[in-house]
Amino acid sequence: MAGDDNKTIQSLYPFLHGKKQDPGAMNAALLTAVDEKRANHRAVIDGFFTDHTQAVIDAAGAIADCYRGNGRLFTMGNGGSSCDAAHVAVEFQHPVTAGRPALTAIDMSADRTMLTAVGNDVGFDHIFTRQVIAQGRAGDALIGLSTSGNSRNLVKAFVKAKEMGLVTIGMAGMSGGEMAAIGLDHCLVVDSDSIHRIQECHVTIYHVLWDLVHSLLADDRGALATAGAR
Repeated sequence: MAGDDNKTIQSLYPFLHGKKQDPGAMNAALLTAVDEKRANHRAVIDGFFTDHTQAVIDAAGAIADCYRGNGRLFTMGNGGSSCDAAHVAVEFQHPVTAGRPALTAIDMSADRTMLTAVGNDVGFDHIFTRQVIAQGRAGDALIGLSTSGNSRNLVKAFVKAKEMGLVTIGMAGMSGGEMAAIGLDHCLVVDSDSIHRIQECHVTIYHVLWDLVHSLLADDRGALATAGAR
């Protein structure tokens, strides 16, 4: 098996071994690489939901309760996870399935003026905490995404959110890092050391969360739509 791996690596990176690329060998190596990544993608997602489906349902129930209580959802993340935070927020604000109400969701990664002001004046670790203090209230919910679970600005914001009575929901990877250690209400950890596979699983998790939340709120749609109109 190790010999096969070495052949694949040499085909992908022949210059490391004093050789030039052979187009046929390169294409074969790329096909193998794609198959391996696809298999790993499926294995990571299947493994997560095999072990954590109830945890996802519980997190969805907490978000649904937040909305029933006229609360709001806040999201946060860094880098690629900030894109996921934005994606979570837009899914709730702009539901693509007919008959599902728009629900308040605020991406705290989006306001570059706030991010750069706080980052410049008091430090990057505080960019989300300041927004939680300014906008959060008991009964709201906060989702934070970090592939390592060790993003200090997320951890600090979660600690403050817990103090203020917000529901805290973390999505992490690897061992869960500090996010798994600080006692979040819900912490969904993807057991993988590949950043890409973790992020791909996070996308699946929050799409499932979105769908479950709307299923749980089915009997509340009229009231939620009226509240949104106000």
